[in-house]
Amino acid sequence: MSVPVITVDGPSGVGKGTISHLLAQHFGWHFLDSGALYRLTALAAQRHGVDLADEAALVVVAAGLDVAFLPDEAGEVKVVLENQDVSREIRSEVAGNNASRVAVLPAVRAALLQRQRDFARPPGLVADGRDMGTTVFPQAALKLFLTASAEVRAQRRYKQLKEKGLSANLRGLIEEITLRDERDRTRSASPLKPADDAITLDTSDKSIEEVFAEALSHCGNSLVRR
Repeated sequence: MSVPVITVDGPSGVGKGTISHLLAQHFGWHFLDSGALYRLTALAAQRHGVDLADEAALVVVAAGLDVAFLPDEAGEVKVVLENQDVSREIRSEVAGNNASRVAVLPAVRAALLQRQRDFARPPGLVADGRDMGTTVFPQAALKLFLTASAEVRAQRRYKQLKEKGLSANLRGLIEEITLRDERDRTRSASPLKPADDAITLDTSDKSIEEVFAEALSHCGNSLVRR
């Protein structure tokens, strides 16, 4: 049985996580936050004293991740690593930067590839990441690629961090986002880029509601054709 998959790729801060979650809720499908797996790999490595530049050791960590994605009381996804709720910890800027360092390593990406594909279960999957449409699910029914300027994304991230009570510096966020984009675009393994058949949506000047409505319209067309 072929399981329908919608991929939502793009750099950090474009709203792909929110849009992916909304799409999954709308269709009643499973949801994959692939970026969380890289953040979790980096976090688990640090907790076990593994250097983030040690590719061979990181592969072992990635292959043996003890992780679960569980619904919480608010209907959100709770991320549990080695029986500890790390949902808040993996959303920090430090965790994001460490994930980007880990994600450039080809062997680590290979170790997590099948684990990501295993999320494709009936009735369907919405997968959020940076290479979902190009590498992980190249035969997806619909591929979306979200973009926004670095300045807009930094402002969004700054607001999110402040609302969560975390410290943030707007200028520093712009610099970090720019560096992370460059690292993701130029890595040898699955660089950040839209799939040839992806639909690109610029979210810079749009509300979440507007982006969701546009994404949903494309989903309807693609799933009907399928």
